[in-house]
Amino acid sequence: MEGVSTTEEEVSPLLQSTRRMSTSSNISPRKNSEAMRRRTTSLHGGNGEFMIADESESVHGIGTPSYESSHSSSHMDPPFIESGRPKVTKVQPGNLRLLSSRFESLDYDICENQLHIDEERTKGYQFIYRKDLIRWVIILLIGVITALIACSIDIAIEEMSSIKYSTLKNLTDKCVVDDCLSLPFLAWVAWNVIPVLIGALLVAYIEPVAAGSGIPQVKCYLNGVKMPRIVRIKTLIVKAVGVTCSVIGGLAVGKEGPMIHSGAVVAAGISQGKTTSFGRDFKIFNYFREDHEKRDFVSAGAAAGVAAAFGAPVGGVLFSLEEGASFWNQSLTWRIFFGSMVSTFTLNVVLSAYHGRPGELTYSGLLNFGKFDNTSYDFIEIPVFLAMGAVGGLLGALFNFLNYKLTVFRLRNLYRSWAKVLEAVVVAGCTAGIGFGMILFLEDCKPLGEDPTRYPLQLFCGDGQYSAIGAIWFQTPESSVRSLFHDPPGSHKLSSVLIFFAFYFFLSCWTYGLAVSSGLFIPSLLTGAAWGRVVGTGMEYYFPDQSWVDPGKYALMGAAAQLGGVVRMTISLTVILIEATGNLTLGLPLMITLMVSKWVGDYFNEGIYDTHVRLMGVPLLPWQPPPLSHNIYATEVMSCPVVTFNTTETVGNIIDTLTTETHNGFPVVDPPTSEDRRNFGTYRGLILRSQLIVMLQHKLFNETGESWAHRGDILKYFRDAYPRFPTIQQVHISYEERRFTLDLRPVMNPASYTALHNASMPRLFRLFRGLGLRHLVIVNDVNEVVGIVTRKDLARYRVETHMGTMRLEELTVFDR
Repeated sequence: MEGVSTTEEEVSPLLQSTRRMSTSSNISPRKNSEAMRRRTTSLHGGNGEFMIADESESVHGIGTPSYESSHSSSHMDPPFIESGRPKVTKVQPGNLRLLSSRFESLDYDICENQLHIDEERTKGYQFIYRKDLIRWVIILLIGVITALIACSIDIAIEEMSSIKYSTLKNLTDKCVVDDCLSLPFLAWVAWNVIPVLIGALLVAYIEPVAAGSGIPQVKCYLNGVKMPRIVRIKTLIVKAVGVTCSVIGGLAVGKEGPMIHSGAVVAAGISQGKTTSFGRDFKIFNYFREDHEKRDFVSAGAAAGVAAAFGAPVGGVLFSLEEGASFWNQSLTWRIFFGSMVSTFTLNVVLSAYHGRPGELTYSGLLNFGKFDNTSYDFIEIPVFLAMGAVGGLLGALFNFLNYKLTVFRLRNLYRSWAKVLEAVVVAGCTAGIGFGMILFLEDCKPLGEDPTRYPLQLFCGDGQYSAIGAIWFQTPESSVRSLFHDPPGSHKLSSVLIFFAFYFFLSCWTYGLAVSSGLFIPSLLTGAAWGRVVGTGMEYYFPDQSWVDPGKYALMGAAAQLGGVVRMTISLTVILIEATGNLTLGLPLMITLMVSKWVGDYFNEGIYDTHVRLMGVPLLPWQPPPLSHNIYATEVMSCPVVTFNTTETVGNIIDTLTTETHNGFPVVDPPTSEDRRNFGTYRGLILRSQLIVMLQHKLFNETGESWAHRGDILKYFRDAYPRFPTIQQVHISYEERRFTLDLRPVMNPASYTALHNASMPRLFRLFRGLGLRHLVIVNDVNEVVGIVTRKDLARYRVETHMGTMRLEELTVFDR
């Protein structure tokens, strides 16, 4: 296996599952062996057959079956399991068949302990109404602040880009006469390198998680994975400043993608009423300090970011739904839509006033495609749209493949901070060199007035003419997309557009993944609009007298096909493009193009965001469980042995356990009455590491009864500590206090979800995916704990599809 070396003889994952199943449950080994034989049967063929990956095709071993480790550490395994499991000692970055144990799950399930029930009983219905009203206020604030951040970024880019391109135009026009063209070239390089250097330094040395668009990380968060540092205020600052520098620096990036991440950070910060980065607690919104509430607000923030970026409030709601939010209901949909509309309206008001048109509300989003009011299509064009979707899928698959190889190279060779900064600077310089070279050597002169460019560059063109290719380079990528959509027929030479497409395709592929804040939407749209414009020129040639032939329409379809082939989004992207263009008539062609591009791209590889999620080793759960997996049972999936606590435990035992173990959830049991190693006691409830630490920190001992005198204040302890709970090393307990005891029953969740040992994996999967669980305790027929299932136990079973074949892989969970 590429990237993984083991110190013991590798053992088939299926054999390991058999060993674990036969030793940790009361199901006969003979039945286990029969199940394994059924699972290892392979069907060969080319029509989407289902194959179980054998040991020559998949990662050997399942690694450590950890249940929510809080940091990188190996877990205790029983002797009868340890001997059959390979130890992963060295991991080479870039392997797609590994899951990292450092990622934990969000706990969307509400802990219905005695404290929660008492609070709910004492607050009454007025508290429920007030809490719901505060939710709407928070959503309003999320929409307004997200839009204001988007306006700040857009205005900063607009002003700085205006200075940049006007300076370069004046210098270039002067040096054409004075024969000093090296000066504008060096000035262009400087204008690119300096902002990119600033942005790269911020990302590489201050907040690395702010690199890229942040959409893969937000997608993981909405899926239920706790992504480190992803929703911190420092991340937002670096993201906003970084994307401004990236766009000003002329990189093949856009500012729309990072707005989704920015909206998520705004939502997470406002809803908690405090900032842990700056150590300020404003003592408001305390009742929303839990994963359940925070994740709903982050969904609203991501949708508000989409709405601000594209002027697409409906598309924002669908984005949050399509890209990962597990739990969804009608009231959540309505609140998210309200936040998206507020974000769109606020941005519209501010930008309209900035552009000197207050009250007109003509700037609904950062990305303004312009209006396609009179654009329609003919039935004969549908096959053309289908073909364009196929081309977009092929180009998207090629883009994702090249970017994957490049990302793996970066992970293995450019992992030092200075190397990341240097690469970003080199890409910025190369972008200026390619742009200047195309302007200098491509003769594409057009009469002034046909292209509404703000900085017409004459260069070697005659009087009254300008360089059409220069008009594309001497503006932001968003403006270039709009030019390709709306420039009159004949505005661009066919060869110039093809050369621009080829260079910009590879530039955008090289740029995505740099240590800068950047978006992928605009580069993909611009690349697709270029080759779509070529298709439109060809249609003009073959159908010269048809009124429905419009090069801008084909540029739009090419842009949609290219973007769909790269990111593989369907519903939300279709609605986003419809809202951005303001033309519902083109809804069907856009949907057809996006669906075909996704199908064709999926035949070869995954979308770019899914690829980067896999490279990070995030245990992402798809919408559906693996097919044909009903013969995989809970006893094969679960982690075992289980570390448990009694309902009343000594402080010393709790501290020792939390110090030596890294698990985040512990079943609370009545001690087993026999020495049977296949069960760990009768199940009573579930308690989290964070709850135990808070209890120890505030010394809620049975021997100090006054600590429990004001039970209403105990929930406040947990909310004040959320989300960065202290570690066990930060808790100070005296030697005498180690003899004290803790009653876990008021704090534990006595009604957490459990499943029987013979439950199928699809049933476990749907419980996890639909309810947003963090732990699922496995019990036998008499309610005795036999194991526990976490997200990583399910995520390591993954269906791999490639070139029409399908197989079930069992991944390795490793510590990093």
